[in-house]
Amino acid sequence: MKKNTPLDLNYRMPAEWEKHAATWLGWPHNREDWPGKISPIPWVYGEMVRKISEDEYVHIVVESKKHQQNAERVLIAVGVDLTKIKFFILKTDRGWMRDSGPAFIKNDSGEVALANFKFNAWAKYSNYKKDEKLPSFISEKLKLKKFIPLQNGRQVCLEGGSIDINGMGTLITTEECLMDPKIQVRNPGFTKKDYEEVFKKYLGISNVLWLGKGIAGDDTHGHVDDLCRFVNKNTLVLVQEKKTNDANYQLLRENRERLHDMRLENNSKPQIVELPLPGPVIFKGERLPASYANFYISNKYVLAPTFNDPNDRIALGILDELFTDRTVIGIHAVDLVWGLGTIHCLTHEQPA
Repeated sequence: MKKNTPLDLNYRMPAEWEKHAATWLGWPHNREDWPGKISPIPWVYGEMVRKISEDEYVHIVVESKKHQQNAERVLIAVGVDLTKIKFFILKTDRGWMRDSGPAFIKNDSGEVALANFKFNAWAKYSNYKKDEKLPSFISEKLKLKKFIPLQNGRQVCLEGGSIDINGMGTLITTEECLMDPKIQVRNPGFTKKDYEEVFKKYLGISNVLWLGKGIAGDDTHGHVDDLCRFVNKNTLVLVQEKKTNDANYQLLRENRERLHDMRLENNSKPQIVELPLPGPVIFKGERLPASYANFYISNKYVLAPTFNDPNDRIALGILDELFTDRTVIGIHAVDLVWGLGTIHCLTHEQPA
């Protein structure tokens, strides 16, 4: 029988802290993502690109040559070296690269390929047909082998923000995002066993940790990258809320209790470090998914969102102690989070 899954060919998904060739971003253009507040957003991107590009290339998807020129103006103004930037012209619906981009995988000899999961705009929005083309576009432009993840006879839908991995075989996700039978259903009828088989065959995962719910205000219905993240192969940061009357308090306690009994791929207990949440960020009467867990690990820096909150300093301090080989930088995300996501949601690493 022909061996043709990534698992058969010894591919695995590298951890985010493993060396990158580049980071992918989609330059902002959809005003509906930040209604009435898009003007400061390119400048936040500029700050992100300035830091990331110090030690890796940044691949930026733009709508047109004119859109590229707008991006270049911002990048030049904030002091970015444009020789570290490569632009790719592709019409997109939005710029949430973490979710619409492919899952990059790598084999024992260092060859990079990609798993082209289906993207359906979090089973919530109708405008995703352009974003859906992104993995094939990247595969063609970079001449990378592409695998289509199949299970039960159909292409599997999965967003990058719904999973986090330690690069050694363990993946963490939430039941709210992947298992809810009624709300934002990505793969109707899927069981945990179905997902675990997909993770094994296409991402090289041998061990799956299932948390319960994601944080309040999360438009994706439970993405783990606002909730709990690996910072090294055996340590997780988990957001926690101290105020007992807050909507997040009980669900985050339940996730903490679940983690207490969980094991990594080598049967050891993960170390759990608690990360605070900022106070509720409200805009136009809506609670936004503000979380320090939505950080991005680049080759040189950890870019962490900040929210003009007293807990900003505490969260940055905790991350700084955990990432001894990188500098932790706060990126102002009060405007960004109006788009219902921040730094990790917008970035996607391409392994070296």
